[in-house]
Amino acid sequence: MLGYGIMNNASVEYQTMEENEEKVDTFLGEADNCHPIFRVAPSTVEFNKLRKRLLRHMRQAFDDFSMLSSGKKWLIALSGGKDSYSLLALLLDLKWRGLLSVEILACNLDQGQPGFPKHILPDFLNSYQIPYRIEYQDTYSIVTDKLAHTQTYCSLCSRLRRGNLYRIAREEGCSALVLGHHRDDVLETFFMNLFHGGRLAAMPGKLINDEGDLFVLRPLVYAAEEDMEKFSQAMQFPIIPCNLCGSQDGLQRKAMKEMLKGIEEKMPGRKDTMIRALTNVRPSHLLDKKIFDFKSLL
Repeated sequence: MLGYGIMNNASVEYQTMEENEEKVDTFLGEADNCHPIFRVAPSTVEFNKLRKRLLRHMRQAFDDFSMLSSGKKWLIALSGGKDSYSLLALLLDLKWRGLLSVEILACNLDQGQPGFPKHILPDFLNSYQIPYRIEYQDTYSIVTDKLAHTQTYCSLCSRLRRGNLYRIAREEGCSALVLGHHRDDVLETFFMNLFHGGRLAAMPGKLINDEGDLFVLRPLVYAAEEDMEKFSQAMQFPIIPCNLCGSQDGLQRKAMKEMLKGIEEKMPGRKDTMIRALTNVRPSHLLDKKIFDFKSLL
């Protein structure tokens, strides 16, 4: 299913955070000068601070990971959850203000989950004239056929979804697939790899797929999940719950989330410190001879 609406196609190239800080400050709070998706947002100081903070995090990721060199058309993965809605809204915000010159195409992969409300996303996207593509691929049956009900579905489900999104991105002439993973997702993945995979790895802000023809971007890697939740609620997004992800007891990610929550409650600010640590790696102070030549220390 394809849908196309009208957007403000300002052809202004993205500038650095410092160059745009004053411009963003001026626009925030001006209800008459925003993308229509923000017309339902509260005109409060608290919301404007939240919105500005999320935009700052996004623009910081743009700068840190050179995301704006990733082509001129992006496929935005839209699951119907709080994170992907927020990602889309913030990108549209920057584009509407002439601060982002890429073409945006929202995309939802209907994976055939029982009870999936097929009307919600088309109604939402059409109401704001946002270009989109929705495709049906019954990966749900593949997952349930291949795995026992006692096994975790998330990994296989994610791989099947990603493969289809790559294909759609190519078909639509997109150079990048943009995902809504946030700071907490990055940290949970880091500890899952540390505890269960025996490796130091998280979610990068930018990477190239295995085939080498598509970028994968995560503009919200610095954004806190708590902020995403508040933003989503304030924007009144029609959330579509996932019937699989998180529905099974004992998921590793759920355990990591609870662990990080406990750390943050006891020592506020530790999540931000952990994210900073992931940007400040010292190979010579680890034990991996593949990334540091210890033999050269004579």
